[in-house]
Amino acid sequence: MSNILETIAEATKLRVAEAKKTVSLDEVKAKALSMPVGDFVFEKALRAKGMSFICECKKASPSKGIIAEDFPYLQIAKDYEKAGASAISVLTEPQWFKGELSYLSEIAANVNIPCLRKDFTVDEYMIYEAKVAGAAAVLLICSILTEEQLSTYMGICDTLGISALVEVHDEDEANMAVRCGARIIGVNNRDLKTFTVDPTNCLRLRKIIPDNVVFVGESGVKTPEDIKTLEDNKVDAVLIGESMMRADDKVAFLSHLKELI
Repeated sequence: MSNILETIAEATKLRVAEAKKTVSLDEVKAKALSMPVGDFVFEKALRAKGMSFICECKKASPSKGIIAEDFPYLQIAKDYEKAGASAISVLTEPQWFKGELSYLSEIAANVNIPCLRKDFTVDEYMIYEAKVAGAAAVLLICSILTEEQLSTYMGICDTLGISALVEVHDEDEANMAVRCGARIIGVNNRDLKTFTVDPTNCLRLRKIIPDNVVFVGESGVKTPEDIKTLEDNKVDAVLIGESMMRADDKVAFLSHLKELI
C-alpha cells in the first residue's frame, strides 16, 4: 500500500466481508429500509444560521496514536450536546481509531442532536449499517471512491433520509463532489496520505464549491482565531476532533472557540 488511507480502506473491505458473514447485505438493507425515512436532520443542523460545530468522539488516530486513554464516549457526547454542538461525529473504525459501531448506537440513542458515522465507507453495507445504528449521516471520502461509487452511495443515503458528508482534499476531488451533486462537502485540511495539516486548504477550495452547498472545514481547527477566519471565508461548519478530545472541560473549550464569532 502506498499510503495509510489505502491501507485503512483495504482493511475496511475485509472488515465488511467479515460482518456480512454474520448479517448479510440483504438482511441489513431490509432492516434499514424498514425504518422510518429520515428527514436529513444532519444537513438541517448545519444549515442553521451561524457557524455550526461538529464535535468528534475519537479515542485514537493513526497519526497521534491513543488520544484518550480514558474514553467515556457517552459522557463526552453528552458534554458536546450540553456545550451547544450542532452534531456529533463518532469514529467506528476499530483498528487505527479504536472505534466501535456500538459507540454510535449508544450515543445516537442518548443525545438529541444528529450523529455522523465517521468511517471509511467502501461498501453500501456500511451505509445501511449506519442507518440501523441510528446515524443521521455518513462520511464518504472521495479519495477511496470512484465517481460512480460516490454517486451510488449518495443515492442510497437519499433513499434512507440520511445525509452524506462528502470529504475532499484537492481540486479534482472537490469538482467530483460537485458533479455528483453533494449537498454537504467537507474539506480535510489534513492530507490523509501524509498526515500533514494545511489550515488554508479549505480556504483555497472554497471558491470551487457552490454557495448553496454546506461547506465544512475539517482538521487543524484549534483557536477562536481559526474559527473567525473560517467564518469570514463563508465556511458553514467545522469538524473538530483532537483539540476537543484533549480539552478537559469540553463545554468551556467550545465556548472559548466561539468567542470571536
